[in-house]
Amino acid sequence: MLSFLESVRSALQSIYAHRFRSFLTSLGIIIGVASVIAVVSIVQGLSASISKEFKGLGSNSLTVEAYTTFEEALQGKENVLGLNDYERIVTHIDDISNVSPMFAPFGNFGTTVRAGATSTFTQVMAVTEAYMESAQVFPAQGRFLRASDDKSRRRVAVVGSKTLENLRLTGDPLGQFIDIGGEWFKIIGITEEKGESLGFSKDNYILIPFSVGQVIAGTTTKLNISISFTVDDIEQIDAVQGRVTSLLRQAHHLKPGQRNDFKVQTAQQLSESFESIISTLTLVLGGVVSISLLVGGIGIMNIMLVSVTERTREIGICKALGAQRHHILMQFLIEATTLSLLGGLVGLLLGYLIGFGAAKLIPNFPDAFVPWWAIAMAFGFSSLVGILFGIMPAAKAANLHPIDALRYE
Repeated sequence: MLSFLESVRSALQSIYAHRFRSFLTSLGIIIGVASVIAVVSIVQGLSASISKEFKGLGSNSLTVEAYTTFEEALQGKENVLGLNDYERIVTHIDDISNVSPMFAPFGNFGTTVRAGATSTFTQVMAVTEAYMESAQVFPAQGRFLRASDDKSRRRVAVVGSKTLENLRLTGDPLGQFIDIGGEWFKIIGITEEKGESLGFSKDNYILIPFSVGQVIAGTTTKLNISISFTVDDIEQIDAVQGRVTSLLRQAHHLKPGQRNDFKVQTAQQLSESFESIISTLTLVLGGVVSISLLVGGIGIMNIMLVSVTERTREIGICKALGAQRHHILMQFLIEATTLSLLGGLVGLLLGYLIGFGAAKLIPNFPDAFVPWWAIAMAFGFSSLVGILFGIMPAAKAANLHPIDALRYE
């Protein structure tokens, strides 16, 4: 233990004596670790923000939507879900409630909405009364769509707060009329605010009765709906998901082994799919920027080899006074590892500051977040770099013959 402490003291003394050179030696590690931490903190901050949003969808909700593979899209094929699929789910699946079909009557990209001389572009969705519970969308003012609105095809609309802001409606918006794609609608409700994500508002939309959306779309348009519903008993969510999948496979005449042309997903599965994408993105980006850690390690090895050459006579004196091979090896190895660890610590702080600053510069971007495993990875990889690239110089110093070292000029 005494020899170890002496090696640590000697290594720190050498680093302090050559402060500027030590800083330049660690610079590669600092840049490498800072790059990795900055990328990881930004991506993980985004992941945490999106995961939080998925949790707000409700753990007992299921969403069914059409799925078209990339190969099928290249062939001009598009799989769709129709009203008959919705009716099958309502008729044949038990233990579910708040079943709501929905589609975009003006297209997925939305349409122009006008109020007086002001106009804006927003997404319009045709939904039923059940959509409120299945999608967790509640009115802050007024009321939500009712079954009677759908039955009588009333031209009424529930508007998101951001859309209302864009239209610059003065006074009480309830009861006022707006032009949606050339059709007049009466505002009956304003939904609760959900904020923004990645600079995009989650309150920029309009909901209209499903039957009205069908009329607007016309009979010539083939509807492609998505279906959302809640499972009464959360313990049965996997069983219900399996029954819906079997029902739709049978209805779509899919053979055993044939890929589904639809997706049945829970909010948790949607979150897991996103987290899988984020993990892959983190791994790829982290791997690219971590190449600089390899460059930093080579820099440490080069400087340590120079240090061994400079201190050859010192090593000879130590050996002549009785220093063993492992003492010399430990001293130079500790010096290389300390340089890497110091570089890792500075790089960690710098990387977080860069990630935090970059997240703040992007409007409405979630705050940077550094997970514990990223911190452990930064210090662990720094230590590994110091040990791996310090072994060669340390071994060279330890293997010097004391007589040759003392005669070195």
